[in-house]
Amino acid sequence: MADRVRYRLRIYGKVQGVFFRKYAQMTAQSLGLGGFVRNEMDGSVYAEVEGPPEAVENFVKWAHRGSPAARVERVEIERNLEVRGEKEFQVRG
Repeated sequence: MADRVRYRLRIYGKVQGVFFRKYAQMTAQSLGLGGFVRNEMDGSVYAEVEGPPEAVENFVKWAHRGSPAARVERVEIERNLEVRGEKEFQVRG
């Protein structure tokens, strides 16, 4: 198994205006992951996250719950993206 993986996530539901991105950043940092999260015009949240496979899967589990005020309806996941070597996790847009 690869020592690092990168996933793309699109999270739908009540995920904007509920500190979802900030909690995503805190979660990713606590797991030692790199990548970014941003709001999308359609009301969803988009994230790319990379790191050790088990840590990335733990982030995916978190994304299904989200921040305390969020109501996640569904999460679309694309696995096996090209790893970019990102070490920091940023909130964008």
